[in-house]
Amino acid sequence: MPDHGVAPSPRVPCVGAVVRDDAGRLLLIRRGHEPSRGLWSLPGGRVEPGETLEAAVVREVREETGLDVRVGAPVGSVLIPAGAVDYDVTDFACTPLDPATLPTAGDDADDVAWVDATALDGLACTPRLVETLREWGVLPLP
Repeated sequence: MPDHGVAPSPRVPCVGAVVRDDAGRLLLIRRGHEPSRGLWSLPGGRVEPGETLEAAVVREVREETGLDVRVGAPVGSVLIPAGAVDYDVTDFACTPLDPATLPTAGDDADDVAWVDATALDGLACTPRLVETLREWGVLPLP
């Protein structure tokens, strides 16, 4: 029997970085471009052709925050529908290589901040960011 359903959207491989500092704060960027312009999210973006997921995380964090990180284990993945494509995002635990370096917004981020769990609840974040990080055990439950 033929399938007359809608074809699935192409999946675009992406990465995100769950970067914590020594105080346990989370590194967030405020998105400077769509999708979700003006909302806070994890640093990250598309994986370039031929690039490993880990290399993409290092590059994206450097481009968006100026920080160099050590990439650890994946903490989770999420599929984000975005119209014509779906973003297939794998998020990795990361630690700054030099904790004394201050992050600075760059590339498509228009701000960057270290945020504790209390401050996070007051920020306008990308859809389901906080809930997803709590489900993955990255943030404490309220």
